[in-house]
Amino acid sequence: MDFLHPPADAYRFARTPDAAATFAEHEDFKAILRAGGAHFAVQTVAEVHTAGPSFDIFTAAIGSRDPRAPAIGFFGGIHGLERIGTQLILNYMRALLCRIEWDTLLQQQLQKVRLLFMPIVNPGGMWAHKRANPRGVDLMRNAAQRAESRVPFLAGGQTMSPLLPWYCGRPGAPMETESTALLRVVREQLACRPFSLALDCHSGYGFDDSLWFPYAKTRRLMAHLPEMFALKTMLEQAMPHHDYSFEPQSNQYLLHGDLWDHAYEHTPEGHVFLPMTLELGSWLWIRKNPRQLFSRHGIFNPIKAHRIKRVLRRHVDLLDFLTRAAYAAPGWLPLAERRTELYQQASAHWRPRRAP
Repeated sequence: MDFLHPPADAYRFARTPDAAATFAEHEDFKAILRAGGAHFAVQTVAEVHTAGPSFDIFTAAIGSRDPRAPAIGFFGGIHGLERIGTQLILNYMRALLCRIEWDTLLQQQLQKVRLLFMPIVNPGGMWAHKRANPRGVDLMRNAAQRAESRVPFLAGGQTMSPLLPWYCGRPGAPMETESTALLRVVREQLACRPFSLALDCHSGYGFDDSLWFPYAKTRRLMAHLPEMFALKTMLEQAMPHHDYSFEPQSNQYLLHGDLWDHAYEHTPEGHVFLPMTLELGSWLWIRKNPRQLFSRHGIFNPIKAHRIKRVLRRHVDLLDFLTRAAYAAPGWLPLAERRTELYQQASAHWRPRRAP
């Protein structure tokens, strides 16, 4: 079939793992790629070095080879401590791999849409159990732009020292290897298409699960607000009981160097690229198991097995919805007068908040 082509570097996944030189999610990802060798096209997009082992950063893609076909990218592991986002994507990949053998509807879908997976953007940080990459840089604050007004102290990004959290990197220095790889993948495999989506899976403070979209650097509203509002409306119709807060990230706080702001602003003219960040509310897990506060891992991830399973079940419908939305994009993207109408509705709904 059109979407069946094996990875060019499958030999990489035949190594016997050394437990000290790897971590569970990395091995899970490689196991999925071994099992899906007839389906996933695999690329090595970068290599990163730690104080111990080195890691390749992989992407895996499946679906239509038409360069103009709509596409969706799933990203995770930008913050090494936030493992649950990576686990969510890996779980979705496993499900697809099982379904593709018998699900003729999925097979037809994959003839017209491209799915891209980059579930471990920061393998060095994940191996070391750190939020930042091995050089101490917070990758989500590493792009070359500054917020237009005041950001939260430290949390909005700082350039003082990698010994402090939320370090953007040295001013004027090139972006980190991992950030550069992610932006190149977006540029070459998603934003180059007439329509594409991206979902970047994180976990963070708060009781609510949130879907954030650009901008993070400004309270100005994005140009593709009508398309985002149409997607939000469709989500509410398809999943009327969902608990996601869906809004611009700037409604919460501003920050320097957001990768998705950078990727969105470098989308070719005339193309529609809609990036979103899924923030899983980690206080939900802490409230049920307060002892997690004493574990750096527990602050950002559910610990108990039944809660991990519940999180994986709870969000799979969102990933499937976004995949179907990408596939069906030509039928729902607003045009002409409808765009104007939706922009007015969206502007009223997401009216920028005043700076604090």
